[in-house]
Amino acid sequence: MPQGKPAGVACVQLTADYRCALFGDPRRPAVCGRLRPEPAMCGSHREQALRWLGALEQATAS
Repeated sequence: MPQGKPAGVACVQLTADYRCALFGDPRRPAVCGRLRPEPAMCGSHREQALRWLGALEQATAS
């Protein structure tokens, strides 16, 4: 997504099982490589992780 993506919109590079199709590929955006998940970010289930990521996107929106 050359121009980025809006908050709440899934990345077009996600596979059906929510994995990054560009992982390990030099085309993978630098921001993705810099993102370091930690327990607070991931929570105990997918919905918690998505809420955390949504809040991060909103907090960093320009």
